[in-house]
Amino acid sequence: RSCETAEQTREWMEAIASFLGRHRPLLEAHVVNFFKDRLWEMVDADWMECLRREPVESLLMLPSGCVQDHWPSSLQEFILTARSLVLPREQKSPQSIEALSGIVDAIARSRGAKTVVDVGSGQGYLAQALSFEYQLAVIAIDASSHHASVTNTRAERIKKHYAAKCVEKQQFKVPRTVTCHVLSSDTLAAVTLDACQDDHGEHITETNNCNQSIPQIEQPNHSIPQLVLAGLHACGDLSVNMLRVFVSCEQVQALVSVGCCYNLLSEDTDTCPGFPISKAAKSSKLVLGKSIRDLACQSAERWRNLTKEMALQNFDIHAFRAAFQMVLEKYFPEVSRLSPSIGRQGKALRRQRLRKVMESHLAMGKADDLSYPNCKEQNMNTDGSLPTEPTAPKGAVECCSNELCTGDTYSTSAVVGSSISRVNVGPSDTNLDECCKLTLFKDFTISGLGRLGCGFVEDVNLLEIWKDVQHFTEFIGPFWCLRAALGPLVETYILLDRLLFLQEQGSAVEASLFPLFDPAMSPRNMALVAWKLTGDPLEPSHGNASHA
Repeated sequence: RSCETAEQTREWMEAIASFLGRHRPLLEAHVVNFFKDRLWEMVDADWMECLRREPVESLLMLPSGCVQDHWPSSLQEFILTARSLVLPREQKSPQSIEALSGIVDAIARSRGAKTVVDVGSGQGYLAQALSFEYQLAVIAIDASSHHASVTNTRAERIKKHYAAKCVEKQQFKVPRTVTCHVLSSDTLAAVTLDACQDDHGEHITETNNCNQSIPQIEQPNHSIPQLVLAGLHACGDLSVNMLRVFVSCEQVQALVSVGCCYNLLSEDTDTCPGFPISKAAKSSKLVLGKSIRDLACQSAERWRNLTKEMALQNFDIHAFRAAFQMVLEKYFPEVSRLSPSIGRQGKALRRQRLRKVMESHLAMGKADDLSYPNCKEQNMNTDGSLPTEPTAPKGAVECCSNELCTGDTYSTSAVVGSSISRVNVGPSDTNLDECCKLTLFKDFTISGLGRLGCGFVEDVNLLEIWKDVQHFTEFIGPFWCLRAALGPLVETYILLDRLLFLQEQGSAVEASLFPLFDPAMSPRNMALVAWKLTGDPLEPSHGNASHA
């Protein structure tokens, strides 16, 4: 398949939309409701019967399009068709930030631009590479003042390093940092042009603060230099706002964008949504929704690089979360109806606790020891008082795009310190593995109820709930892998929507979409590069991968 022209891109997107439409229930399913809604029953029974017998290693390869000859032909067709519609993400020579900065420099020089605006600059790695390695004037825009401070401090250290290496005295450029919450393309345009108005000479280290009320500069200002917009993993709508500014601002001559966090894209809004943005995608009426956008963050490359042990642990976490939903349904129906989030912070804490409990039980062989402190004891400080917030263990912090997350989102309003006095896990007459999982489920439930601030409960029978769902836990892995196979397809549609938006601008814009990084190291590895044809078009040296 190819997306070299707008027509080819539209055809590709139509094929994806048609395929996704046929599998909408699987796309919209949420693992939280796996047991409650008996989600395995929505999948072909032959598929599930086949996959539940497969080794974990085969399941982990499924999202990458790998099939087995003995699988049902319809299952093979589903997986291979999905894979055939995905943008190629493998890079023969994996690149890095150094390669990205080289591309930005080449494009800037070909367009006659001497200033680069790094949008969503984070801690300034790309900005500093462009400043010190290529001596470009760089303006680094980020919403975090802490990131600006880190960028400035590191830039000064790098400046001293370079100065020490130079025989002759040389004036080095360092990034200028701007702290701003960019909530629209108008704000981004105004901040960019305002920061660049008098930006002709040497850069100085400074932090400018702004807010979204800055008026947009509507008239061309000839004192503003030609610009390149660059964004390495600019989050959610920020990547889309970059595209709109590129199209609307005369001074912006080129764009280099590697997006991420599709789950944070705005959708179904009346004004300038993050998705869709192309005319063709808007007319198709395809609606994704948050659950499907979450799925776009999956990484087939990271799935296949998981160890068997890590995969099984993730499947267990999904099973515990789905079983916890059954606890809410039975004992806290009013909470369940609110579709609560138990939080990423809580999830990181629970993962570490579960790991420690499992390792302890396996090492000591304590199959019959199901004792565990109740929620009040668990949250008790050494002085007997209850903390107002749980303290996550050092290192128990998860990325906002955790590739194997259950879809829970962080909730700052979650209250801890509930007063559950007794949780009945029942008799200990099961085998080691069953006992361990029951204990882990109990730990998960106590932590989850605490995060939700649930009140006093006399008797929650976890053994009964776990026995009801335990037989179906073997379907969790196959079901989740089938959903994960659709993730790269959703990401492809979102990326093609952005490419088509640029192609719809006509012959004045040239655009290319290609893999830049090793996807196993950086799953969001697709670079969207565009430039205005004010002169001879640029041919990126890293290859035009706007076709597949």
